[in-house]
Amino acid sequence: MKRKVIVISVVVVAAMVSAVILAMSGIFPGKSPVGYPTARVVKRDLGATVQATGIVKPLVGAEVKVGARTPGKVIELPINVGQKVTMGEVIAKLEQDDLVAKVKLQEALLDESKAESSRLEKDLERDKQLNETKSIASQKFDLTVALHEIARARVEKAKAELDYAKALLSYATITAPIKGTVASVNTIQGETVTTGLNAPTFIRIIDLDRLEVLAYVDENDIGKVRVGQEAIFSVAAHQGTDFKGEVTSIYPSATIQDNVVYYITSVSVDNREGKLMPDMTANVLIFLDQRKGVLTLPNKAVQREGGKKYVYAIQDGVPDKRYVLTGWKDSSYTEILEGLVEGQSVVIGELPRK
Repeated sequence: MKRKVIVISVVVVAAMVSAVILAMSGIFPGKSPVGYPTARVVKRDLGATVQATGIVKPLVGAEVKVGARTPGKVIELPINVGQKVTMGEVIAKLEQDDLVAKVKLQEALLDESKAESSRLEKDLERDKQLNETKSIASQKFDLTVALHEIARARVEKAKAELDYAKALLSYATITAPIKGTVASVNTIQGETVTTGLNAPTFIRIIDLDRLEVLAYVDENDIGKVRVGQEAIFSVAAHQGTDFKGEVTSIYPSATIQDNVVYYITSVSVDNREGKLMPDMTANVLIFLDQRKGVLTLPNKAVQREGGKKYVYAIQDGVPDKRYVLTGWKDSSYTEILEGLVEGQSVVIGELPRK
């Protein structure tokens, strides 16, 4: 009887010791013996996505800076910031008195050159008849031909100068080159604008119907992104609203920020409701394929150090910093390719500083 009691006691003690050892090894989920929140490496199906931060920008050609190609005083400025304009709508006028006078002068010079050309045309016809009967010296006939050609050239010159004067006059009336919304006006009525090597820009127009999101995708994720993949994004100004789009292009050149390499990926935008504005910060989610039965950890357990990623694995009840190789991730979990095994416990988040 005593022998049975001893055996039962030994079994109970062994079970208790085993439980303590298992808890110390970090196999039990929850909190580790040192008091940190932990999670285990487990296999699950991962609907892969790529998360990135981006910025809303106008498409190429959707933002136009309008300036003056001729100097002058602004006499009309019928627009304000935020006003919608249509293509060809007059948005500013400069003083035109001197330009109108130049056009009239060139018109008069053209009429004068035409009259001279007409007179010499008649002289040429008359001298041709005389030349056929040898009634005029060859030198005199050659002079008439030359004067007639000079007159024709002067007519063409006068036409060109008139066209130039009309072009300068047209520059004094500034029209919207695209439809859109006035983003900025950098002059006022009565101010004199000057021109130099570059035309001064004093009106900026943006077509808010043609926007895109430029998302900064981590170099570890850019290999999975393809043109045509679906994406959603949100902005702080409209919390709770997801805007749909798709990947339209991937920039081949990299951008480096804080020693991390990013690649700009453009995402199309549907802004027919007019909710989005340029330079808004966007939180982008790009949908990839689905992976089944892969090792995963919560995203918060994976930390970054420069271009590397690491976790704090529980080793003999103590957090041990361990570098890992990650794969796909969704909004909650990250795939672990190397560095950990199934069932291993890791700390969620950074260790508190002592």
